Amino acid sequence: MSAATHWLATGAAQSVLERGGNAFDAAVAAGFVLHVVEPHLNGPGGDMVLLLSEGAGEPQVLVGQGPAPRAATIEHFRARGLGEVPGAGALAAAVPGAVEAWLELLQTQGTWRLADVLAYAVHYAEEGYPAGAQLCAVLATMREQFERDWPTSAAHWLPTGVVPTPGQRLVNPGYARTLRRLVKVSEAEGRTRVAGIAAAREEWRGGFVARAIEDFVGTPHPHSDGESHAGVITAEDLLSFRPHLEQPLSLTFRGVDVVKAGFWAQGPVLLQALAILDALGDDVLLDPSTGRGAHTIIEALKLAMADRDAYYGDAAHGAFDPSVLLSPEYARARAALIGESASVVQRPGRLPGATPYIPPTPDSRPGTTGRQGTGEPTVSADGVTRGDTSHIDVVDRYGNMVSATPSGGWLQSSPTIPALGFCLGTRLQMTWLDPFSPSALTPGRRPRTTLSPTMLVRDGAAVASLGTPGGDQQDQWQLLYLLRLLVGGYAPQQAIDAPAFHTTHAVSSFWPRVWQPAGVVIERRAGSELIEELRRRGHDVTVSPDWSLGRLSTVTRDAATGTLSGAANSRGAQGYAAGR
Repeated sequence: MSAATHWLATGAAQSVLERGGNAFDAAVAAGFVLHVVEPHLNGPGGDMVLLLSEGAGEPQVLVGQGPAPRAATIEHFRARGLGEVPGAGALAAAVPGAVEAWLELLQTQGTWRLADVLAYAVHYAEEGYPAGAQLCAVLATMREQFERDWPTSAAHWLPTGVVPTPGQRLVNPGYARTLRRLVKVSEAEGRTRVAGIAAAREEWRGGFVARAIEDFVGTPHPHSDGESHAGVITAEDLLSFRPHLEQPLSLTFRGVDVVKAGFWAQGPVLLQALAILDALGDDVLLDPSTGRGAHTIIEALKLAMADRDAYYGDAAHGAFDPSVLLSPEYARARAALIGESASVVQRPGRLPGATPYIPPTPDSRPGTTGRQGTGEPTVSADGVTRGDTSHIDVVDRYGNMVSATPSGGWLQSSPTIPALGFCLGTRLQMTWLDPFSPSALTPGRRPRTTLSPTMLVRDGAAVASLGTPGGDQQDQWQLLYLLRLLVGGYAPQQAIDAPAFHTTHAVSSFWPRVWQPAGVVIERRAGSELIEELRRRGHDVTVSPDWSLGRLSTVTRDAATGTLSGAANSRGAQGYAAGR
């Protein structure tokens, strides 16, 4: 069973499974296809967080989040006159981690050769794929900037000077050549499967890819602050990065262990919100379809996200024990703060031996103003170029399971590197140029990421993987899904299809760090009665069009019968689940 944010990725994964590959082979094939068919949502120069389970066993985290380059210091950015890390341009690039993580998964857990796995992505890059409506809209928004500031991107994406229309066939011969060069290295001298993948990885991080990146970013180019800067990432930065496995965090909720990546990522927000809501002891308050329930859920999320901004960061650099945030005692104390009206200030909790970091809001930063949230962090109506994310879930007949959220390296991130057919990501925009922040920009340190896949474990066996694009909204939309699934008794597809909402009360993780106190974005089809009750309670409500929020997908496995199932989001008409 496969489910993804793009139907061609789902098809590639399912093809691998049908031909005898396992879930790990299938996920890698789908991941590289997503680079090609959703280039406005993820790319080879980006990053990834992935959860994996072997044979339905306990999940592990595969870290595909690269760190800040060695020269990416607060002092360097300040010397360039920057008060924030730009949201676009190579200066904001962390070390690319997605490709290395996919290849690590294939090398250690897969069964297929690299050439066979990459054949799907190579095919679509060379022969073409139908452009989706959102991709075309992003290219239309970016056209002027490409032609004025980033000529290599204009040449790559607009070779005829005309924005493509939905359904038009697009190709990426540059990326196809990059993949073919990696395959050639992997197949040289009769190498074994594992040796071939290892050789391709060395070529990626220490060969032509690393050299092309270093050579290209050394030339200054316009960034989102309006000034030109050179990037600081080097070939040595790529050479020193290795993806690795980590133990996840988990919280038991209604008999199910909800599994997430650690406090260097956003994932514990979901666990904290579940713990806070569970501490209330009243299922009526956990129903997203009522005004009272929606209000309570929103307030729990605001508390969890305030803790995210106050305490989350690369765990290796923490000076306190963040596991306190998941304790029942802490959850009860946080739940007691939820009142009948919307809170309008940031309210992080207090941890022993730690001072909560309160991120500066736009009103407190020179030259910035609060701006209303607009849902997923894509290129918005105000012209600000944000990015977004993709997702893939796979489960095979053996119970092997993957939940992966690749992102970054969007085509609107920075100029296309012509020799490679892709650009770098901008994950450093998650960091602050403030040494007191738990997510301060620090060389060699992972930026706090919003990427947040999830697995569910029941009685020691992995039974589901799920996730969604959406930046700061990823764990918010997943919370709604889990409440409907585990408390409301919804089927997975029903839970995905139900009306969605999220809060914009937290300071955005994305440049330009907008903030909407008490802000809520909600789909119109949630109903006027619910929407008006939220307004009466003091929430600053923005009504979004129907079927506009969230792109969640999931695959499940019944541990008793082995039956597999899947569900995907119809929003945007791109996500699909498939299986047999």
